[in-house]
Amino acid sequence: MPVNLLEDDVQSQSGADEKEYHWTLNFGPQHPATHTTLRLVLDLDGERIVKATPHIGYLHSGFEKLGEHLTFNQYVTIVDRKNYISPPMNEVAWHNAVEKLLDIELTPRCKYIRVIIGELARISDHLLCTGAAALDLGAFTAFLYAFNTRELIYDVYEQMSGYRFHPGYTRVGGVLYDFDEKVFQRIDRVVQHMPKVLKDMEKLLFRNKIFLDRMRGVGVLTKEMATDFSCTGPIARASGVTYDLRKDQPYLAYPDLEFQVPYATEGDCYARFQVRMEEMVQSVEIIRQAVKNIPGGPANVAIAEKYPLPDKATAYNSMEGLIQHFELIMPNRGPDSPVDEVYAAIESPNGELGYYLVSDGSQVSWRTRTRPPSFIHFSVFPHIIKDHLIADIVAVLGSLNIIAAELDR
Repeated sequence: MPVNLLEDDVQSQSGADEKEYHWTLNFGPQHPATHTTLRLVLDLDGERIVKATPHIGYLHSGFEKLGEHLTFNQYVTIVDRKNYISPPMNEVAWHNAVEKLLDIELTPRCKYIRVIIGELARISDHLLCTGAAALDLGAFTAFLYAFNTRELIYDVYEQMSGYRFHPGYTRVGGVLYDFDEKVFQRIDRVVQHMPKVLKDMEKLLFRNKIFLDRMRGVGVLTKEMATDFSCTGPIARASGVTYDLRKDQPYLAYPDLEFQVPYATEGDCYARFQVRMEEMVQSVEIIRQAVKNIPGGPANVAIAEKYPLPDKATAYNSMEGLIQHFELIMPNRGPDSPVDEVYAAIESPNGELGYYLVSDGSQVSWRTRTRPPSFIHFSVFPHIIKDHLIADIVAVLGSLNIIAAELDR
């Protein structure tokens, strides 16, 4: 049957079958610019994005379900894997919720230690995010500067816990080991090195026309949209929302420390980049103050609290320590938790990271629910990428810093 070309042309001009002229393109889940297992289904009009649909589920590991089968201390090795760019921050968030459930008040020294490891994790996360964003837009040297510096932070993790990438350092009521002099020396190397790194990155990027043109005015998230979508962290603060749990709902030792909350009002990729750069400056200042003013005394709550494992000297040389060690190690022993439910959150590098726990009275959570920032921020993507070009996807994704393991909990 012959095709009436004239009739088809008339239909297309009327817009009746306009959608047939849109291309469908899969972006990911394995794409160099996504840096993880993200998948986007794009409707394209030429190179312009008409619609973007995010899909999740390509890294599903049942993280939350595992929290219902492991004890409060065992599960710390799982939360490390959610945002694997800043594992200690995940640990602090998890045990912050558990200690709220168990009504445990940390020692002053432990509060400062957790602040230090949390801010080191924030710097590590921001270094990779800003470095990878520069890499995706062609500024490879800036990525090397940022990535190399993270090794100094891994040296701190290794010294304090024995592990470089997933330290598993926090425990219910304290930490694995107290900081010794070598840990402080390695922290000092980070504090001394960071100002030069940030200055070098600024020199490389802030006068780079290609980098600026591809970041400014791209992926704009308005203040109203940030609020409506419950965005938090640097993404919300780059849109003028100055919400920060460290200031608005103080926890650990943050009330004792002086620091600023950087923010911007443009809401574009460049604003998010700038906020992260300035947050690293503030984190260095927080660490400097915390190290200088860290209190003495124990890093863990007392044995009488019946939650922390005693150190070797206590377990070997005192009956109370030996009994406490036995009670916590044996699978059918140990303290029970109250029948209750709690929600507790902290300010992670990407925003509010919270845990909702339901306890049935055992040492294992009956229900574990995570409030991850990446899941919230990925839902914003279709709205801020619309009408941009394909090439803008890498800039917007990089500025949102989405971690797939947080999506697929």
